Amino acid sequence: MPQITFPRADKTLIVLGIKFSAIAVATIALFHADLLILFSDALQSETTSYVLVLPVLFAYLLYRKRKMLKAVAPLENRDQPKNLRLVPLVAGILLAVTAILLYWYGSYTFTPIEYHMFALPTFAAGLTLILFNQQTMRQLAFPIVFLFFLMPPPSEILYGLGSTLSTVSSEASNAVVNAFGINSTITSEFGNPTIELIRPDASTMSFTVDITCSGIYSLISFTIFAVFIAYLIRDKLWKKLVLVAVGLPLIYLLNIVRITIILALGYHVGEEFALQIFHMLGGWILIFAGTVILLAISATIFHTRIFAKARERCVHCSQQPKHEKNFCPSCGKILNPQSARINKTDVAKIAIITISLGLLISIQAPVFALTQAQPIVVVSTPSGDQVSTQILPQISNYSLYFLYRDTVFEAKAKQDMSLVYLYTSDNQSKEPVWVVIEIASTRSSLHRWEVCLVTWPLTHGYQPRVAQIDLEDMKLYANPPLIGRYFAFNYTATNQTQAVLYWYETSTFTINSTSQQKHVKISLIAYPEDVASLANVKDQLAFVADKIVGYWQPIKAWSQITMIVSQNGASLALSTTSALIAITVFYAFETRGYRKANGNAYRKLSKLNKEIVDAVQETEKNAIPTLEAITTAYQRTTGKALDRNRLLEKLSAIETTNIIKRYVANSQDEPVQAWKTSILIK
Repeated sequence: MPQITFPRADKTLIVLGIKFSAIAVATIALFHADLLILFSDALQSETTSYVLVLPVLFAYLLYRKRKMLKAVAPLENRDQPKNLRLVPLVAGILLAVTAILLYWYGSYTFTPIEYHMFALPTFAAGLTLILFNQQTMRQLAFPIVFLFFLMPPPSEILYGLGSTLSTVSSEASNAVVNAFGINSTITSEFGNPTIELIRPDASTMSFTVDITCSGIYSLISFTIFAVFIAYLIRDKLWKKLVLVAVGLPLIYLLNIVRITIILALGYHVGEEFALQIFHMLGGWILIFAGTVILLAISATIFHTRIFAKARERCVHCSQQPKHEKNFCPSCGKILNPQSARINKTDVAKIAIITISLGLLISIQAPVFALTQAQPIVVVSTPSGDQVSTQILPQISNYSLYFLYRDTVFEAKAKQDMSLVYLYTSDNQSKEPVWVVIEIASTRSSLHRWEVCLVTWPLTHGYQPRVAQIDLEDMKLYANPPLIGRYFAFNYTATNQTQAVLYWYETSTFTINSTSQQKHVKISLIAYPEDVASLANVKDQLAFVADKIVGYWQPIKAWSQITMIVSQNGASLALSTTSALIAITVFYAFETRGYRKANGNAYRKLSKLNKEIVDAVQETEKNAIPTLEAITTAYQRTTGKALDRNRLLEKLSAIETTNIIKRYVANSQDEPVQAWKTSILIK
C-alpha cells in the first residue's frame, strides 16, 4: 500500500487542531456546568444576553490569527538558555493549578460562578503555555483575556450604574421633549424616575425609566463590541483607546434618543404604539446602530481600517512560484513556515492533561449543591391552588402549613414557582418560621435579599426602608458544603426586626414525567420581638435549615481532598500565584543578565558586524526589522551598500552569539521574518 503523505500546511493544521482541541475539550469539560448555567441565563435574561455573542467573537479572533498561529506554533525555544527553556512550561502549570484552586475555592463560597468564570481564561492560558510556546501565547493573549467578559457583572455595580443612567436618561429625554413643546414632568415610582406626559387630548401617559430602560444592559454589551472593534482596527494604540472612550457615551446617547422617540410617539400617536416601537428598538438594535456609527467614526475621523490593506505586490514573490527559502528576502513574508509535529513530549503532555482532567472531574465540586427535591403536588380548587407540603420535612415539635403561591411575584421575577410555607413551634418561646421556596429556570431570576432591600434603593438615590443589623455567610451543610447567607435588619418606619437565612441549590424536579434541573432559592424568615432575641432566632433558623437541607437529599458528596482544597483554596492559590510571580521575576532577571553579557560580546564584534547590529536596533524603533528594512537602515546610517544575501549571511552568523535573534513578526496578521537585538549596553 502506498504511503499517504500530507502537504506541510495540512500537517501543521492537523497538529494545531489536535493541540487546540485538547485545550478546548479540557476547558469545556472542567467548566461545563458553569457554562450551561451562564448560557441558559443568557437565553432568558437581558442581563447576560451578551454572553451569546462571545463565542462568535472569540472564534473570529482565532480565525484572524490563523496565519500567525501556523507560523509561530511550530517554533521551538532552543535558542533560549538552558536554565530558561522550561520557564514557560512551569508558568503554564502554575497558571492551570491556580485556576483549579480558584475554581474549588469558589465552589465553597456564596458566589461560585464569579470565581469559576475568572478561573476559566486563567486555565486556558495555562494549557496554552503547556502545549505551545511563548510566541503562541503572545498571539492568543487578547482572545484569552477576552474570555473574562464571561464573568457576570456584580449586582451592586449593575444596580448602581443602572440607577445613575436611569436618572440621567430620564432628565435628558424630558428636557428634549420639553424643548419641542411637549408638556411633561418627572415623578418617581418605586424609586424609578417616571416621565408623565399630558397628551393633546388631555389624557396622560406614564413612562418609567427603570434599570431595563436605562441602557445599562446595552452599555455592557456594547462595551464588549467596542473593545472588540478597537482591537481589530489596524492602527496605533492611542486611536484604539480613544475609540473605546468615544463608543461608551455614544451608546448611552443613542438610548436617550430611543427614549425621546418613544415619548414623542406616545404624545402624538398613543401609548400602545409607542411601547411597540420601544420593544422594536431594543438593546440589540441600539448595539447594532452604535457599532455602525462607531465604525463610521473610526473610518472618517481617525482614518483607521479593520480589514488589512491590500499588500503591494512583491515582484520577488510573484516571479518565483516555487520558493526554496523560508521567507521572501524582499518583503519578509514567510513563504514556507516551519512544519509542526507531534513529538513524544507533546504526547506525554496531552496524556497527563487527559488523566489529570479525568481525576479532576471525578472529584469535581458542583457549581451549586445538587439535591433531589421532593415532588410538588398542585391541585386547583375554587379557592385557588392548593400545594402539598411534601416538598419540606416534618420537624419534631413543629407544624407545617402551606400558605399561598405568589403568582404575581412569579410573573414579575420570571420564576416558575414562588411558594410560601409556615412552620409553627409547639414551644411558645420559639418564633414562627416562614419558608419561601423560589424555583426558576435561570439563576438571575433569584435575587439576593440584601441587594433588593439595601443596594437597590441606595443606587436609586433613596434611603433603604431597612437598616442592616447583621450580614454574614453560614455553612449549612458539611459535605457537600452548602453556604447560606444570614441577613438581619430593622424596618425604619415600624422598627420591626426581621431575620432571613437563605441559600441556593440546583435541584431535580419531576415535571410531566420528565426530570428537569431547576435553580432554587430557599429563604427562612422570622420576626423576633426585638434585637436582643436575634441570637436565639439565628440558631432557630439554622436548626430548621439543617433539617430542610438534609431532607432535600444531597446527591453528590465531595471527596475529602476536594473539601480540604476548597477550604484552603484561597491560601493555596496565593501560594501558586506567588510562585508564578517569583518565576517571572527570575526570568526577567536572568534575561537581563544574558542581555548584559551580550552587550559585552557586542563590544568585541568587528566593525561591520557592529554596524549591522546597530542597523537592526535602529530599524526596531520605527518599523518591523525585515531583511529589506535592515538593509535600508544600514545604507542610511553608514552610507554604504550591502547586498541582501551578504547581510543575511552576516545576520545568521551574529545569531550564533545570541546578540540578535530572528522572530516571526505580525504585519497586518501576516507572518513576516524579522530580527531583534538582545543586548544591554550601559
